[in-house]
Amino acid sequence: MPEPEKAHRVFISAAEPSADALCASLITALKKTGGDFEFAGLGGAKMAEAGCRLLEQTTDKAAMAYNAFGKVLHFWKLLGRVKTFLKNNKTDLVIVCDSPAFNFHVAKTAKKLNSKTLFYVAPQLWAWAPWRISKLRKCCDKLICILPFEENWFKSRGIDAIYAGHPLLDELIPDTSQYKKDYADFDPKNLKLLLLPGSRKAEIDTLWKPMQQIALRLKRKYPQLEIAAVAVDEKMKQLLRNRQTVGFGCSYITGPLTGAAQHSDFAIVASGTATLQVAAVGCPMVVMYQSSKLIWHLLGRWLIKTKYLSLINILAGKELVPEFMPYFDSIDPIVRSIETLLQDKDKLTQLSNDLVDLTSPLNSENASAKTAEIITRLFF
Repeated sequence: MPEPEKAHRVFISAAEPSADALCASLITALKKTGGDFEFAGLGGAKMAEAGCRLLEQTTDKAAMAYNAFGKVLHFWKLLGRVKTFLKNNKTDLVIVCDSPAFNFHVAKTAKKLNSKTLFYVAPQLWAWAPWRISKLRKCCDKLICILPFEENWFKSRGIDAIYAGHPLLDELIPDTSQYKKDYADFDPKNLKLLLLPGSRKAEIDTLWKPMQQIALRLKRKYPQLEIAAVAVDEKMKQLLRNRQTVGFGCSYITGPLTGAAQHSDFAIVASGTATLQVAAVGCPMVVMYQSSKLIWHLLGRWLIKTKYLSLINILAGKELVPEFMPYFDSIDPIVRSIETLLQDKDKLTQLSNDLVDLTSPLNSENASAKTAEIITRLFF
């Protein structure tokens, strides 16, 4: 009598809320392939709900780039726990998603223990730290790209890369032209404004207050302005509520980000994946980010290799949407930029069309299902 096949053991490392969502969708897609899988790893509530046994909840400790230095000790200890787990539990595949500052070390540990590794979401080495390509080459068996230009960039540097589309856009309808907005009858007095201060606490610490101040400035000019804010989960929604500025009021949304953006006229967005989701449903926006002025001038501006910093403008190869990254001293330029756009109906319509056209190739595939197919074909 033949022995039953053993389950494929997969370890997944996700440190960001967006990565938690991506990996949860991937877990669901892998289960649909009919294979027998066991999932363990680092992540958040969405991965746990999808069926991943978490060693630790990591998404509430997420930080971006040079804002992450204060959490080094915590993540160093966490890496030790990962190493112990992988030593004691034979793992067929280790998937690391985004957060290269931490996940490079996870992948390196996995390779030393003879586990196959897959990078899900290519690290943005084309934007900064391109010298790390040799490190990636040593610890990556397969690289999944979610932006179209990345596949050739990494392949030309010796990385086994493949473009799979953007998983967070899987929920959109194939006919993206339906998302294009017509502002012919738009009146800024009836503006529906959407605020997206980010999914990380570090982003909310630096962006939520100025976003409220911008909204209040616009509210003085347009008293009928309706304001909504998107929170990644109930915990973050409560954090936003607790940090409301005196005199500020808005509705809070924890549902699909794309749905909220689809029904908004304009958005103020923290730099990151959310900009692609907002763009995909044709919502004009400005993009913001904040950092330490000292660290930016000493380190950040020398590391960045791209002309633009927001994903939308990088993909467009021009400043399609106004970006204030980082902004330091005043919200005045941001308010002026928004007010100028709100007064130009033709510009808003054209911008909506351009954003949909730019992002439509990203949701041309069911990215989660395609990645699951790649994994089962190559590793199991």
